[in-house]
Amino acid sequence: MLGRAGARTRICVPIMVRDEASALDAAARARASGADLVELRIDEYFSGSGEAAENARVAGLVSACPLSCILTCRPTWEGGGYDGPEDARVSMFERVCAASEPGEHPPSYLDVEWVAYASSANLRRKINLAVRVPGRVRDPGTSLLLSTHDHSGRPPDLARRVAAMQCEPGAAAVKVAFRARSLRDNIELFDLIADASKPMIALGMGAYGMMSRVLAPKFGGLLTFASLEEGAATAPGQPTLDELIERYRFRSIGACTKVFGVIGWPVEHSKSPLVHNAGFGAIGFDGVYVPLPVEGSYESFKATVLELMHHPRLDFSGASVTIPHKTHLARLAREEGWSLDDDADATGSANTLVVDRLGPDAPIVRVASTDGPALVGPLRELLGPLDGGSGGTEGGGGRRVAVIGAGGVGRAAAWALARAGATVELYNRTPERAERAAGELGAALPSGSGTIAPAALDALPESGCHAIVNCSSVGMRGGEAPDGTAAPLDRMGRCAPDLVVMDTVYNPAVTPLLAAARGRGLRTIDGVTMFVRQAEEQFARWTGVRPPTDLFEGAVRGRVPGR
Repeated sequence: MLGRAGARTRICVPIMVRDEASALDAAARARASGADLVELRIDEYFSGSGEAAENARVAGLVSACPLSCILTCRPTWEGGGYDGPEDARVSMFERVCAASEPGEHPPSYLDVEWVAYASSANLRRKINLAVRVPGRVRDPGTSLLLSTHDHSGRPPDLARRVAAMQCEPGAAAVKVAFRARSLRDNIELFDLIADASKPMIALGMGAYGMMSRVLAPKFGGLLTFASLEEGAATAPGQPTLDELIERYRFRSIGACTKVFGVIGWPVEHSKSPLVHNAGFGAIGFDGVYVPLPVEGSYESFKATVLELMHHPRLDFSGASVTIPHKTHLARLAREEGWSLDDDADATGSANTLVVDRLGPDAPIVRVASTDGPALVGPLRELLGPLDGGSGGTEGGGGRRVAVIGAGGVGRAAAWALARAGATVELYNRTPERAERAAGELGAALPSGSGTIAPAALDALPESGCHAIVNCSSVGMRGGEAPDGTAAPLDRMGRCAPDLVVMDTVYNPAVTPLLAAARGRGLRTIDGVTMFVRQAEEQFARWTGVRPPTDLFEGAVRGRVPGR
């Protein structure tokens, strides 16, 4: 039976019907793009006039549909658009399921809200006569899908609703959808599917619910929904059909698929799912990588990570961790006794979580930072040895590097650069934070390293640095200051002749800072370069294999806008 163990979870494209021609065209495009069925949402197409011609029009639409379909007429009181009489809606359902005219065929499923079905014995009787019911000698070809939706949050009586719907003899399948309040709501949805007595759809709406949509086949969901294109979603958080099939490799997800993701706030614009899922596909690794939004507090981060990690059926095996949780990951590792690599231990900041699930015992958890090495490498390629090398530097000592930002990325950058021999000046809009970070990092540097010292932002133009590295979010698309420039290049009175300007922001590839640097003829390193190198290192730690050469670079540069 569809949606149960061993059966393929199907992809359904919802179509909001406004006229027959465009709806049938959308259904044809959905079939060509790989959808298994469509949902015809006739909330605005069907008025409930009670006229036989209108009912026949809906029956004709269903019969002309090039894919199997779910027929849905969602009332306004359940988040839909239909506000006509209930008896007219039920009469239409009876007519369409009967398929009484030559050439007509009924829908595969009829979606009926549990609230309406449970509250009226007359409606229940009529619907049960219109659909296929086990044990009946002669049944129509339509199966009943009982559904419940809550656009505000998790229903307090969710367990009761699910149990009641599953016990209803007429229901062939059950659907639950509510606005997810956090990632942890997905866990409950997965458990509902896995423990269901009937084929089930259980989905979280909104950004927190993306995980439930992508991982439906891992738990045996009947189907998941994907919009045909951007802007065509019928519920918040629906991925597009192309994203689901191509980016998340939906058809390859099964019960044993390992789950990875990017933890941050926000993460909807992250390109990490694009590169890591492409990497999994390229090497034949049974894994999927999804966005994992977690709001900014340490408490939320800790609770979410531990629940994902300890769920017995999720196979959560690792994550990239980004703003604002890099310091939270290092803190959690120390609390839980997980291993930290040298960079993460020294900086108190980490971006990589590895969960090894080998054997029957508790997983082995490792935490690392791949930011520092990913940043140092490209700078070395342009500047040469950061400790000054054979050519030395003006005034002796290592290359002078200005690091802007004392958060997780800034700390990792300052530590890695100093350990490579550079003289690091750490700038932050809150001077006290730079002072504290410089003191903590400097005390942890091994013998023979460079130095880290705090500096005031207004002193940057006269610093005489050889490189400027922006580790703040200034210039990031969707951030607080997308048009901002982290360093005042127009006031740089003393620029080394070989000055390099590097930005760790990768969306857009050419930030305002890099555009200004190029305008002055300076050499630049964009954030895509660092992003790709740290992602390649993460991938190798999760899979034991490095991704194919240039795969990540090509994937990101093909999707990140230049400006």
